[in-house]
Amino acid sequence: MGAGGWPCLGRLGAATVRVQLALLFIVLAGLLAPVAHAQSVALAGMLGSKALLIVNGGAPKSVAPGETHQGVKVVSTAGDQAVLELSGKRHTVRVGDAPVSVGAGGGTGGGAGKGSRIVLTAGTGGHFFTPGQINGRAVQFMVDTGATGVAMSAADAERAGINYRNGQPVQMSTANGVTQGFRVKLASVRVGDVEVYDIDAVVSPQPMPYMLLGNSFLTRFQMIRENDQMTLVKRF
Repeated sequence: MGAGGWPCLGRLGAATVRVQLALLFIVLAGLLAPVAHAQSVALAGMLGSKALLIVNGGAPKSVAPGETHQGVKVVSTAGDQAVLELSGKRHTVRVGDAPVSVGAGGGTGGGAGKGSRIVLTAGTGGHFFTPGQINGRAVQFMVDTGATGVAMSAADAERAGINYRNGQPVQMSTANGVTQGFRVKLASVRVGDVEVYDIDAVVSPQPMPYMLLGNSFLTRFQMIRENDQMTLVKRF
């Protein structure tokens, strides 16, 4: 049984629908821990010509073109995308994309997905939250060392484009009794600049408040815990 009693096996008005969908990827936004010493920004939605930004896991903030919020400048917006300027470099991001990060955090290798080091900082309650990607789709994880693998609800799996019904049926014990889930293989899981492949996961038919980043991912790393920081160093 994972954190919060969820299964380890296997587990607005003026705002547009895009905002509501994107915010599903930003669960508990105020508690999300940015990678240490890095600037992380996600585009949660569009409010007219304004971009709804989440910087370093903070509360969403609507920012008009030409304005700057916590060091992030909105250069322009169009449709469901915005051009942002961070640390002198411009990035084009779309609603629901994985957060853009600059600075010293997510990994130490050159090129996308070539990092080897992840540094996370605990949020309220001592839990570690982090944005990531599954098969290239933006998701939000909570680290759970008690979970056998990556665990998610069927709704989260569908949003991540996972065809879980073609997976292996498994029996799962939950607070409401035994139910049927599905064991699947994720082609890739990425946190920061670190990407690993062929990760076991389980999909539960019951709702879950967040995806669990369990041991099928964590055992690919050496884990170092110091106070409120967790460092994951990729094993080779």
